[in-house]
Amino acid sequence: MPLVPASKMCRIPLTCGPGSSASGGFGLNVSGRIFSGRPAVAPAGVRARVGAGAVNAAPALAWHRIAVLAVLAALSASAVGPADARGSRLHSIHGSDYHPLYADIVIDDNSGQVLHEVSADEPRHPASLTKIMTLYLLFEQLDAGALKLDTLLPVSATAALQPPTKLGLKFGQTITVEDAIGGIVTRSANDAAVVVSEALGGSQEEFAKLMTGKARVLGMANTTYVNASGLPDDEQITTARDQALLGRAIHDRFPRYYSYFSVVNYRYHGKDLHNHNSLLGNLEGVDGIKTGYTEGSGYNLALSVRRSKKSVVAVVLGGTSNSERDARMRQLIEDTIPQAATLRTAPTFVEAAKPDDVNIDMAVPTKIRAVPRAAPGAGGLGSNFEQ
Repeated sequence: MPLVPASKMCRIPLTCGPGSSASGGFGLNVSGRIFSGRPAVAPAGVRARVGAGAVNAAPALAWHRIAVLAVLAALSASAVGPADARGSRLHSIHGSDYHPLYADIVIDDNSGQVLHEVSADEPRHPASLTKIMTLYLLFEQLDAGALKLDTLLPVSATAALQPPTKLGLKFGQTITVEDAIGGIVTRSANDAAVVVSEALGGSQEEFAKLMTGKARVLGMANTTYVNASGLPDDEQITTARDQALLGRAIHDRFPRYYSYFSVVNYRYHGKDLHNHNSLLGNLEGVDGIKTGYTEGSGYNLALSVRRSKKSVVAVVLGGTSNSERDARMRQLIEDTIPQAATLRTAPTFVEAAKPDDVNIDMAVPTKIRAVPRAAPGAGGLGSNFEQ
């Protein structure tokens, strides 16, 4: 197990008993494992000698067990969630007082008319809806021929150390472009998103600038990206309207690659990755696109629905749970799709690839292709909690 910097640990100081120090204690590393700052020592008052100079270890062990139980009790009571990318990756068990900021919008894809909106221009955190733009830029490179689906992308230490959800990629491993896409659209894999960002931008930070630049080109005036995954960052913001615009654009410009968003299960290294979008196959006409969740954002969903000749793109941001968000989305679709037009009158997004959009050196496909393929099953699957 890799060493975890102190800044990535959540320490829970414990007092072992009267006269003992609370400076040690236990904590959680980013994988959720309990670690000990130092061994628990029984208080002086309960130490007992057994024989000449020997100290009975039973009281110390008892206090050690009490300390561990206290840690577990504290975790159960506080229901640590993924609000901080540097803390635990466990899902929160939200109470009735959990009310993230809400917004939604439904747009008729044929006419471009807004059929419904609530706080659609208010700033919100996109969470893993971020990965729609990550894939937009990847699809752009595929469409231009700078990358192929079987191009091998190297996994850096930074990518391998991303918190869940993830594929469990290892440093030095490689992953094909297609597997990266499959892992992102189904499992919302943070490690795969960083692999893509580094392959296209050199670093995640530089790639985020490309993401924000592309947002401006598409008319997403109120969206700023600082990472490729959507992990928590106060500066990563968007709006429901901008995400609906992106959903329409990625469908129109890359219909071939957009079909990945409709995959219910993706086979990766002998295991099926199930799509987090539970409305796929359960709501008539759904053909994509992406879910998202962080503690700060709430439960997000961008959805595309096509019934007969009608088509709508809807976004819900700030749901209080997966089920509540999905129920709200169902209601929005059923309420608005009868109003949708059957003829396409809105302009189609046909943004042409400009020279500064497709940078062959940025993608370095020739170098990437030279990386040997990893053995099947080289990376394990990580925790299945969407971040």
